[in-house]
Amino acid sequence: MRILILCTGNRCRSQMAQGILKQLQPSFEVHSAGVRPASEIHPLAVQVMHEIGIDISGHYPKQVDHYLNESWDYVITVCGGARETCPIFNGEVKHKLHIGFDDPDAFVGTQEEIISEFRRVRDEIREKLQKFIQKLDE
Repeated sequence: MRILILCTGNRCRSQMAQGILKQLQPSFEVHSAGVRPASEIHPLAVQVMHEIGIDISGHYPKQVDHYLNESWDYVITVCGGARETCPIFNGEVKHKLHIGFDDPDAFVGTQEEIISEFRRVRDEIREKLQKFIQKLDE
């Protein structure tokens, strides 16, 4: 199963989703990309993923254009911006799916409140991806 997780910046949500999905289903080939990738992955995304035993420190934001000619079982958008600006894929895409999450990078608050928001979004991503995998098995 080949899955591409798409976000606007490929800085937080899509990176966390890639790590979580790969942990939940190691046999899946999982990639993530952005329609307008940021310069680096968010350090708090790396931190909160490390807390649950997933290392995404080697990840980096990638441009979706690199994946447009490939075939995918699923292209999953995780933010509204990517959903609205999702490019046309030249390769076969069997299923397009939107599973939206709040952007923890947009949250304003104290450092502890911001970290809590990253954890909340991480946990929501894990919960929704577990449900996605359960539906695949049905």
